Amino acid sequence: MENIDVVDLENPKGCNLILGYSHFIKTVEDLEEIIKTYIPKASYSITFSEASGDRLVRFESNDPELEKTGIKNILNLKCGHTFLILIRDAFPITVLNAIKNCQEVGSVFAATANPISAIVLRGKNGGAILGVIDGFSPLGVETEEDKRKRREFLRNIGYKR
Repeated sequence: MENIDVVDLENPKGCNLILGYSHFIKTVEDLEEIIKTYIPKASYSITFSEASGDRLVRFESNDPELEKTGIKNILNLKCGHTFLILIRDAFPITVLNAIKNCQEVGSVFAATANPISAIVLRGKNGGAILGVIDGFSPLGVETEEDKRKRREFLRNIGYKR
C-alpha cells in the first residue's frame, strides 16, 4: 500500500538548497565540478542516494556542518536517485542552468533558501518525490513601493545594473 509523506528538509541559516533527481553514480563528481567552476569560494555539500546495487549515499563536501546536514536530509527522504546540494555564500541562480544541463540530471525540484518540505510517495521499493512546498503562501500583492525595494535589492546584490 502506498502512502504520501511530507518530509521537512533542514536548511541551515544562510544556506540555499537545491533538490533534484539524477540517474547515475557519477552525479556527485559532476555536480561538484559545476559548483567549483561557477562558485569556487562557496561552502557546499552534495549528497546523492543510489537506487540500485549497494544503495549507498554518496557525498562530497568542503564544509563539515553542511555535509552532516545533507546526509541527514537525504537519508530522511529515502528516495533513490535523488541529489541534494547545500551551498553557503552563493545563490543557486549562479549554478542552476549548469546543473539542469548536467547529463545525469533529470529534473530539479527546488532551489531555495526558504523552509522546504518534499512531498514523497512511498511504495514497496522506495520513495519518489512528487513535488515540494517551498516557503510560505502569499499575503498580498506588491505595491509600487514594494517593486522599488525589490529592484533596488537586485542592484545591491549585483544581479541588475
